[in-house]
Amino acid sequence: MSSVLPMFKSWVPAWLIRITMFIVIVPGLLLFGLSTASAPGAAGYYGIEPADVQYSMIAFYAAVAGFFALERRFFVFTATREYFLICTVLQVATSYVCFHTQSLPVLFAFRFIQGMANCMSTSICITLIFGSLHNERAREIGYSVFYGLLLCITPLSTIITAPILDAWDFNVLYKFIIYAYMPGTVMLLIIMNNIRLSKKVPLYQLDFYSFFIYSCLLCSLGYILLYGEQYYWFQDQRIIWNALACVALMVLLIFRQLHLKRPYLNMAVFKSRNFNVGVFMIVALYIVRGALGMTSQYFASALGMDPRHIGYLMVANIGGIALSVLISSRLIILRRPMRLIWMYGFFLLLVFHVWMWFLFSTQVDSSTFIIPLIIQGMGQGMLMAPIIIFMISSVPPALAGSASAMGVFFRFTGFCGSIATVNYFQLKHKTIHINRFQDQLSGVDGIAGERLSAYAKAISAKGVAPESSAKIARGLLSRAIDTQAALRTMMDYYLFISIILVMIILVIALFPYLNRTRINLMSSQPSPVGI
Repeated sequence: MSSVLPMFKSWVPAWLIRITMFIVIVPGLLLFGLSTASAPGAAGYYGIEPADVQYSMIAFYAAVAGFFALERRFFVFTATREYFLICTVLQVATSYVCFHTQSLPVLFAFRFIQGMANCMSTSICITLIFGSLHNERAREIGYSVFYGLLLCITPLSTIITAPILDAWDFNVLYKFIIYAYMPGTVMLLIIMNNIRLSKKVPLYQLDFYSFFIYSCLLCSLGYILLYGEQYYWFQDQRIIWNALACVALMVLLIFRQLHLKRPYLNMAVFKSRNFNVGVFMIVALYIVRGALGMTSQYFASALGMDPRHIGYLMVANIGGIALSVLISSRLIILRRPMRLIWMYGFFLLLVFHVWMWFLFSTQVDSSTFIIPLIIQGMGQGMLMAPIIIFMISSVPPALAGSASAMGVFFRFTGFCGSIATVNYFQLKHKTIHINRFQDQLSGVDGIAGERLSAYAKAISAKGVAPESSAKIARGLLSRAIDTQAALRTMMDYYLFISIILVMIILVIALFPYLNRTRINLMSSQPSPVGI
């Protein structure tokens, strides 16, 4: 590898380069998943709502999507080693600020800057990785492995952060990230030569206006989808103003791109019918992926698992992703019909959702969920890389950069849409089920009183005073109602996603045109993040 890739010194073996790249990439991926590690812990430390914790993650993602098209200009202007040092220093500095601050606006601002720096560092890593893959087969495998690693962010974050959160406050995670950057940074600086991968291009005609408009659009869109259900959508002025801002910014952005000689985002990618199909599939995949987060909530709330044991279960999910990455890359190499690969993936996700619908209960052995989690991981891994490869191959090589940028945008949209869907079920359907349970309990003669009496007697038998027993009994009944309402909500959500998956599978089966796209990756490179 070193002989064909002059970025590295001649004595460096290929295996050391790959290990170093992995060590460099992981801290950046963990930065994204940090907000999902423990939303209640983050909310408690910063004194904010759990939704605000999610918005800090959306700000990070919006920065990645918004800065992607502009980042390449800085990359070709600066020497690679210097560029890597700049983005690492930025990520360490912003993590240090997030470690010390308890101000919500400061947290949002520096999470956004973190996203920009993360886009820079990931761009360097994938340029080094894919620059060494000189045949199409190697690139297809590289795509599958790269996007498979991105799919592991959520379970990997849970596994790594659980022991830390058991012993320290949430902000210590940022200190952990700072130290996690050190080994990879030192190793990469030692094995790298200080050269450029491309010809230096001056920083002229940088389209900061499009970057600003696009980033504001993404932040407003994320705000609407995250807080919409909580604020009753257009009954709240904040949602109305953000919706108006979204429409205005979208019109302004499209108008500007259509009239620029060198557009920030080339809208010509939408002339490809297969690219539009890929957009539909990637948004659908990200909306469906939200079920894994609800599964983790079920483990914590209904089954009472701590984060560490949830992390142990998530190892099964990572195993499923790894297995399906091997299978999907092999199917792509063998030129199996893309339509068939997608049907395999969505069918596996359908099996997971239907299976989980039957498993939801307050008393289940944790080992019961190992196989479903493996199947869920296999479904994700079977879809992610093939969809991205399909999208980039469906446009001319000159538009591959814009196709990647638009791919990040639609992954961001699907991610936010998944949050909006989960919030709808958790906030609206759960309330409906709570009211229904309370009506049933009050409408059936004596059932509520009998349950309260049973609770009170059991508590009194433990030596608790009668007055306290009655209060505790009412609390236990309320908790039982809340737990059952949460279970019914999760079942409603999984049923809804299962119906969507059936519809997607039928659409794929009835769309034979998909097989006519020729996969060609030699002139394309993956977008910097696909979280």
